[in-house]
Amino acid sequence: MKIIPTPLAGAWVLEPEKMQDERGFFARAFCVKEMGEAGLETGVVQANVSFNHRKGTLRGLHFQKSPFEETKIVRCTRGAIFDVMVDLRPDSPTLGEWFGAELTEDNHRLLYIPKRFAHGFQTLRDDAEIMYMVTQFYTPSHASGLPWDDPAFGIRWPVTDPILSPRDAVYPDFDAAMWRQRVVPPERTSP
Repeated sequence: MKIIPTPLAGAWVLEPEKMQDERGFFARAFCVKEMGEAGLETGVVQANVSFNHRKGTLRGLHFQKSPFEETKIVRCTRGAIFDVMVDLRPDSPTLGEWFGAELTEDNHRLLYIPKRFAHGFQTLRDDAEIMYMVTQFYTPSHASGLPWDDPAFGIRWPVTDPILSPRDAVYPDFDAAMWRQRVVPPERTSP
């Protein structure tokens, strides 16, 4: 597997190397040995599937607060998505910067999203399915998020009028100064 750096330190694109013949191909999408040698966290404890009926569905930007931060490894198993990560590490030179990549059932790429990053994706086709592995159990009391369209990030989403959940529509805006002080912004509830 190829482990390709992104502009955000510690975040990677994982590209399976295919061994092909007349039957199709075989490729490793996850390897504890290779990933561990590259310094990536591999302690997966849970695998999740997200199925989305309609193109333009946007989920995110989500993260889990301390002490339940999670590393995610994301792959689109059906359809296509635009997958985004945002660096939320207070001491990072790329705090508030984002990286996005198209993940499809055809390119088989994965994104490795480290702890203390927010994550979101937007479906580019109807009936898109995403599988992601995480290194921490889902902890509802520590689940949080930031606005998908927060001007602090300037993410260029492919579909500008997304389908959102009520929860994803009301997260508080990002405040870099607050994050640098290692303070997590308060949750905002639906009106």
